[in-house]
Amino acid sequence: MRAWQVERRKRTRHLIELGGLVVKAGIVDLTGDDRATILGALLWMADKLQSDQGERARELWAAKGKQAFEADPATHKGTDRTVPAARR
Repeated sequence: MRAWQVERRKRTRHLIELGGLVVKAGIVDLTGDDRATILGALLWMADKLQSDQGERARELWAAKGKQAFEADPATHKGTDRTVPAARR
């Protein structure tokens, strides 16, 4: 398999995993699968992370996410999911 194919598959898997988080959090159902609302919420998160409250928001969100992963063993495979795969 060529290097570009391997990288493409890695990227595809990463995007699928991120989409799975949106579903797992219940965002799709809560918004009625309204893509504009989902994007708006994600943009709001990005703004919050770039603000003077960003570090505190990151800490709170990371703690909540860790609790959710630990509560569902099927999604928690013993890895630290607070760090994106590309940064590990």
